[in-house]
Amino acid sequence: MSEDLVIGADGLARPPWASNNDLLRDYYDTEWGMPVTDEQALFERLSLEGFQSGLSWATILAKRENFRAAFMGFDPQLVSAYGEHDYERLMEDSGIVRNRLKIRATIANAQATLALRDDGGLSELIWSFKPESTPAPRTLAEIPTQSAESNALAKTLKKRGFKFVGPTTMYALMEAVGVVDTHLVGSHRRGSSGIWPA
Repeated sequence: MSEDLVIGADGLARPPWASNNDLLRDYYDTEWGMPVTDEQALFERLSLEGFQSGLSWATILAKRENFRAAFMGFDPQLVSAYGEHDYERLMEDSGIVRNRLKIRATIANAQATLALRDDGGLSELIWSFKPESTPAPRTLAEIPTQSAESNALAKTLKKRGFKFVGPTTMYALMEAVGVVDTHLVGSHRRGSSGIWPA
């Protein structure tokens, strides 16, 4: 058993970040690392990872429903049509992270998501960077923060007009949506995606 796993009151092993906060524990147990292939769901994860840059994931997760309300459920068709009035409204919305560049990036990314539809779509593009193998970290220090695939995905998305999609942010996205499995060996969630073996 990894020294970086915490055994919860329920007897299940989780990393420290998912052990002391009910919201994070529920996210870890039910969502993080599970396969996401739907365009709208991927656009939401891509957007939230961008907003998380420089902040804690707990902060973003606590505001997730506010983000969903502010960005029309992260429907890229609707968000792509946002104009200056919407931008100003979002900058005054205390329920979300009010960052000028990140808000503008989300609108631009919605437009870029629509443009990808003629070439297979956002899901096909992201999943095309699935590596041949996934890490099998035994400690938190062994979990990569980026990879050759996340670097390539970041470059490809940038060429297609996406913003706030650096290699570290894209690796976090790949972890969150199941493209890689970085659950620690010994975690009760290791292998839960059905894509990678435990």
